[in-house]
Amino acid sequence: MTATAAMIMQVRRMVNEPDATTYSDEDIQAYIEAYPLLDERGQEPYTYDTSTEPPTATDNEDWIPTYDLHAAAADIWEEKAATVADKFDFGADGSNYSVSQKYAMYMRQAKH
Repeated sequence: MTATAAMIMQVRRMVNEPDATTYSDEDIQAYIEAYPLLDERGQEPYTYDTSTEPPTATDNEDWIPTYDLHAAAADIWEEKAATVADKFDFGADGSNYSVSQKYAMYMRQAKH
């Protein structure tokens, strides 16, 4: 079960991270692979053996790797928002600085 390079690039575009400065390809791949979906034929990513306690999951060899890229992107936007959550608006020398807008924008992107 591996996210493709095309999936990684699509998530990079969705979260405005065009290079690996902040998020490596492996980081983004991990976010993507956290959200497997039914494939186009209705195959589950795992098969479960319920005869064991607890049930064990095995990779389904018939599954075509399919992931929720929007959920992966939302996780990244929420993480990016956390990095600016401590920013606040202030005024100095007759100017106003609204740096809290960045947090609000990141959270809107996460919900989008």
